[in-house]
Amino acid sequence: MGVDKIEESSVRLLASSSSGGSTGSRWVDGTEVEWEVTPWTKENENEGLRSIRRRLVKKPKRVDSLDVEAMEIFGKHDHHSKDPSFWTTLALAFQTLGVVYGDMGTSPLYVFSDVFSKVPIESEIDILGALSLVMYTIAIIPLAKYVFIVLKANDNGEGGTFALYSLICRYANVSLLPNRQQADELISSFKLKLPTPELARALTVKETLERKSSLKTLLLLLVLMGTSMIIGDGILTPAISVMSAISGLQGQINGFDTKEVVIVSIVVLVALFSIQQFGTGKVGFMFAPALALWFSSLALIGIYNIFKHDISVLRAFNPAYIYYFFMKNTKTAWSSLGGCVLCITGAEAMFADLGHFSVRSIQIAFSFVVFPCLLLAYMGQAAYLMKHPYAHSRIFYESVPESLFWPVFVIATLAAMIASQAMISATFSCVKQSMALGCFPRLKIIHTSKRFMGQIYIPVINYFLLIMCIVVVSIFQSTTSIANAYGIAEVGVMMVSTTLVSLVMLLIWQTNLFLVFGFLLVFGSVELVYMSSVLSKITEGGWLPLVFACFFLSIMYTWNYGSVLKYQSEVREKISMDLMVDLGSNLGTVRVPGIGLLYNELVNGIPSVFAQFLLNLPAVHSTLIFVCIKYVPVPVVPLEERFLFRRVGPKDYHMFRCVARYGYKDVRKEDHHAFEQLLIESLERFLRKEAHDSSWEVNKNEDMDSVSAISKDSDLPSGNVSEDLRIPLMQGQKPEETGASTSKQASILLPASAMSSDEDPSLEYELAALREATDSGFTYLLGHGDVRAKKNSIFVKKLVINYFYSFLRNNCRGGTANMRVPHTNIIQVGMTYMV
Repeated sequence: MGVDKIEESSVRLLASSSSGGSTGSRWVDGTEVEWEVTPWTKENENEGLRSIRRRLVKKPKRVDSLDVEAMEIFGKHDHHSKDPSFWTTLALAFQTLGVVYGDMGTSPLYVFSDVFSKVPIESEIDILGALSLVMYTIAIIPLAKYVFIVLKANDNGEGGTFALYSLICRYANVSLLPNRQQADELISSFKLKLPTPELARALTVKETLERKSSLKTLLLLLVLMGTSMIIGDGILTPAISVMSAISGLQGQINGFDTKEVVIVSIVVLVALFSIQQFGTGKVGFMFAPALALWFSSLALIGIYNIFKHDISVLRAFNPAYIYYFFMKNTKTAWSSLGGCVLCITGAEAMFADLGHFSVRSIQIAFSFVVFPCLLLAYMGQAAYLMKHPYAHSRIFYESVPESLFWPVFVIATLAAMIASQAMISATFSCVKQSMALGCFPRLKIIHTSKRFMGQIYIPVINYFLLIMCIVVVSIFQSTTSIANAYGIAEVGVMMVSTTLVSLVMLLIWQTNLFLVFGFLLVFGSVELVYMSSVLSKITEGGWLPLVFACFFLSIMYTWNYGSVLKYQSEVREKISMDLMVDLGSNLGTVRVPGIGLLYNELVNGIPSVFAQFLLNLPAVHSTLIFVCIKYVPVPVVPLEERFLFRRVGPKDYHMFRCVARYGYKDVRKEDHHAFEQLLIESLERFLRKEAHDSSWEVNKNEDMDSVSAISKDSDLPSGNVSEDLRIPLMQGQKPEETGASTSKQASILLPASAMSSDEDPSLEYELAALREATDSGFTYLLGHGDVRAKKNSIFVKKLVINYFYSFLRNNCRGGTANMRVPHTNIIQVGMTYMV
């Protein structure tokens, strides 16, 4: 009798709502609930209700959409997917000057001064050799490697180490978080082209990565190390760029010494980080004209010096001078590579900042503006040194015509500020991607552009970078010491990118093995030589980026490690479906009108936190939806493919599972009303599709004169793939049409017979009950989890989980902060996870 009570009460609510009134109490604020349950008597039960009950009790074959999603690609959904117009591309290319290339553009301020601080100028071989080394370093790493190869390894327009990692995770199941589903592979933005059986090598690589957990961990650590070094670049780039520009005043103003350089540099840094809140787009348009003027100045001053002092520096195009340079200087030449590598600082920003722009715009800007201007600038400085070899310590400002010093100084200072923008933007992008893939604590993210999703601002990271920059400038007080630290971070990021791109070439591009070997041999060997040089500077400041990298690596790996253990604990402790069946449709309590959205991380099963709600709440909602917010390794999940639904338990339980999928570029900023509306519309679509497929199966069985067996529903996934729905829940519906009538949308996909109340009254009853619950309001049920290591765990695990991971969880952005939901609509219960 108790099992049927909620069902009959729901029928009574349906009757009252259909008559235009509502007599039941409503769940208003999630904290105070009043309800009235009228006893059900057999005298009130008519034949029509008996028929509805029989249809609800019948358990047809499971039909759900949890494991499979769209089978066709309906279009690409990111801003990089459609080829922009020529003028749009040029406008983006112009913006890249202010965001991407500022760091590399300001390298002429300090490259030769650092190189010749280690190699004394004794003959023209020293100058021509150093110039040739700089020229070919720029041609090999930024131009050949990044512009023509690495940029093509983007993840639907996203770049950076985490974008490469997510791309690899899509083609091989190497993620340490075991929540991957078959449905994820059918998101249109996945665009999977799995290794074909004919290419045994690609399959072997894939199977090896998936089979060995040690390789998965090693791959993750490699990605985290690269990301940590990018963040380290975001600290060192502003420090060295601004100090290099301000130091030009030391030889121009009497009494302007190191102390004054540090003070002015700090003021400039504060101003730079203060404007980050306005967004990359506004900053780019504001900075791009200044950088365009800067690159023009570099080119014109370079041409002036070449023709005035020594046009013979054009001989440096002959790479033989690199050989002569090393033969003459041997060990000191090898040591000078630490200064030479500074000419390509910011090369990684071309890839990391790709989400802010497009591949074509970055390629155009570098090939036709940045590359030729830099070559002219370095050749001009070399020509000046041919006549004035003792001016190497202040070579940039010494080579500027005296009448142009102050205009160039102002432009150089602006350019130095802008140089920092490249790595600051790259740092924001990398942190956002790492957060979405479960490798960084949750932080507040501000989306600064309505047109381009990649343009974001993270206040906490911005302030952290500012404080660290001030500390670095105050401690080192010298660009030479910062340059020693800078090289390690820059080359380390490049080596990580080379390794990951090589894996992409093997696994995804299925490139010829000889070409992959050639890529590794050419670029890997060059980067190894540079790394061997910069590592020798550890005691001279090179320890700083290693400290930064270890700090961020420990944070990211601790967060990922704790999150994986917490998820595994939830999987182990999930509630058995047999227990839910024993409780009955009223779940051992009272069901009241309304929809309860219980947030959890499980994609299968009933979370253990649900038992805490049953024990602590006097009632639960008439409709329960277990919502799982899941990030998948794609940049963007189209809105019409956002939700996957499955029924949990028998029909009269009115419980469902919803997996809401987001890409690592998606920003969850939608209003909770819009989220609720889209969720309910998707649920109605699922119910109609379920009823249609069940009706089709029944008709087929009747035609075969066979009796349909009543099977027991469960929450476990079916092993038969053919049972799954193979259409998106919101297929064919544009985001702006989400407010349209669900019944009209469904009529496009389903025959009228599938929606007829005469054919399937249980569907109409369930839809009406869902609308009744929707009118009663939504309540968000959240578990406030405390993660603790088991008592028999080793000491290191207890230290990491009980202190470090708990500290990060307690101080990061909470789950309620990510939802724009009134606090009166939220209920939280405590839960301890033993891992």
